[in-house]
Amino acid sequence: MSLPSTISIETLTPEAVAKTIDHALLKPDMTIAEVLEGCRLCAKYQTASVCVKPCDVKYAAAELEGTGVDVGTVIGFPHGNSPTNVKVCEALTAIDDGAVELDMVINIGHLKSGQLDEVRNEIRELTAAAKAKLPSCCVKVIFECSLLTDEEKITACKLSEEARADYVKTSTGFSTGGATIADLKLMRANTNPNTTHVKASGGIRTLDFLIECLQAGADRIGASATTAIVDEMRARKAAASTSQ
Repeated sequence: MSLPSTISIETLTPEAVAKTIDHALLKPDMTIAEVLEGCRLCAKYQTASVCVKPCDVKYAAAELEGTGVDVGTVIGFPHGNSPTNVKVCEALTAIDDGAVELDMVINIGHLKSGQLDEVRNEIRELTAAAKAKLPSCCVKVIFECSLLTDEEKITACKLSEEARADYVKTSTGFSTGGATIADLKLMRANTNPNTTHVKASGGIRTLDFLIECLQAGADRIGASATTAIVDEMRARKAAASTSQ
């Protein structure tokens, strides 16, 4: 479902809002029963995807088969410190288990160390391996913007784009900060909108902030407050309809 050219409460629908959301089920203590409950919520609201821990991909894929909701997972999460071959292995295993979207954490320390060729090559190698196995696989690169300077964020955008990743993403939601409007605008300004999408993630708990993120250039939203966000959209639409 494509978004309207002008993003606002008036132009959006509850269905369109839901289709921007990657529903996050990533808490370390989350049980399989809670994961399955979250998957059923995704099917009910028809989110874009569910994003689960790698160990839960097979459960999510089985639960969501035929629902139209994609299954995603995280790679090198949450710190990005695994060697490249481990990240690639994790990605290919996730695809075998049923994932079609992969959110990989950039090697933050090596980016900050100026090891740019290494960082670019890691993203490129993982993206190429994933798409060789599953051509439709969507690869998103998580920056952890709260730990980076603006110059480093811009560099990460360029490296991700050169490596042919599908998305650049603000945050894991497990560090010192989440999505900010300033970061989203910076990421959108430093990537080609025809080839590279932007995902906002971390601290997005309200409809108003979700809409701000979309207005700032985000194409996809990582959130766990899906019920509250979509239900608020439905309530506002209903109120607007009765007032006319």
